[in-house]
Amino acid sequence: MTAPQTGVQRTVLPNGLTVLSEHMPGVRSVALGAWVRAASLHETREQMGISHFLEHMVFKGSERRSAREIALSLESLGGSLDAYTAREHTSYQARVLDEHLPQAADVLFDLMFRPALREQDLELERGVILEEIAMVEDTPDDIVFEVHNTALFGDHPHGFQILGTPETVESFTVADLRALHTRAYRPENVVVAAAGNVTHEQLLSILSAAGWADLKGQGPLALFDVPDVAPVAPSEQRVERDIQQMHLVMGNVTVPHRDARRHALLLVNSLFGGGMSSRLFQKVREELGLAYSVHSFQSFHATAGSQGIYLGCAPERAEEAISAVRSELALLQVAGLTADELAMGKQQLKGQITLSMESVPARMYRAAAVELFDEPYRPLDEVLARVDAITMREVADVCASFYGVDQQTIVRLGPT
Repeated sequence: MTAPQTGVQRTVLPNGLTVLSEHMPGVRSVALGAWVRAASLHETREQMGISHFLEHMVFKGSERRSAREIALSLESLGGSLDAYTAREHTSYQARVLDEHLPQAADVLFDLMFRPALREQDLELERGVILEEIAMVEDTPDDIVFEVHNTALFGDHPHGFQILGTPETVESFTVADLRALHTRAYRPENVVVAAAGNVTHEQLLSILSAAGWADLKGQGPLALFDVPDVAPVAPSEQRVERDIQQMHLVMGNVTVPHRDARRHALLLVNSLFGGGMSSRLFQKVREELGLAYSVHSFQSFHATAGSQGIYLGCAPERAEEAISAVRSELALLQVAGLTADELAMGKQQLKGQITLSMESVPARMYRAAAVELFDEPYRPLDEVLARVDAITMREVADVCASFYGVDQQTIVRLGPT
């Protein structure tokens, strides 16, 4: 077990389960989460979406609780229970008062490791997921991101759809879900993290009482191999939809979470399109009035990252708006940021990081990231010092490397 003064404490149980926590004595709540290292990145194309399907199915009932009892278990205490499937992991989370942490640990254990996975629930949940896919298809500013992500990563699993496709979802059987559960939901493949008014020793005791320490380890885990991200040539794609607006995403692959350039990219993103004061918002919306919505975005995973720009505008003004965005990209790539912008960007990024640490769930996520991204825990002051140390040269390098107009994969979705 790591020393208490490190902020985030870490213990690996004999069965391989990794537990991390951060004590926040000034609050009355606890955020508890468990991450399974199995998600869309570990799927084959034929089983795209199966991790998400399994995440849905565990809520349909366990060996000890019905679906309704699971739903009531924490909500009746004023808490919450939720889950999501991402590209690299599937996560189950609870937020409760500190006194109700034992109930949260018990419920998470029950639905994750003792799900019923009944045949009679399969068709009902299949219909729910097909409706979820249809809802995305009916939401242009959601589907354009899915299409762009596939165009950006090509045949790599990073380009897979987390929800799967109607064809793959229709093919899944209970046997498929049970096989994935047996393979992936095992202690060596799970990270538990908590933050709030709980000590590390209390957390370990509560988890042990709920059965987490009694899970049987099965030795080293081998999920599907994840191939390296190979460069995909920039492309432009048009998707026709009979809608009133043109939705556009342009972007490219950048760096993984561990890369030292991540902080410089975050700073550039904040100034370029991260808010109302950003270059894109001020130029495209405020000065030219070409779009209601325009912003930039970043994502960082263990094996790859990406950056991009979203633009929503009237179809007849699309070319003019795209031209304005390209002009700003070209200027950013060649000239980078000014010294004044760099100073302002540092203040913005430090403020965003500091404010996020006021949130109990955010501290839980930060604790989990120590393990999920295999990175050392860094106290807030050290993170802020790293932001202060970003140089003009670092900013110029990432602007030149990732913001060229000819580097962007572009997807337009809207009327012809």
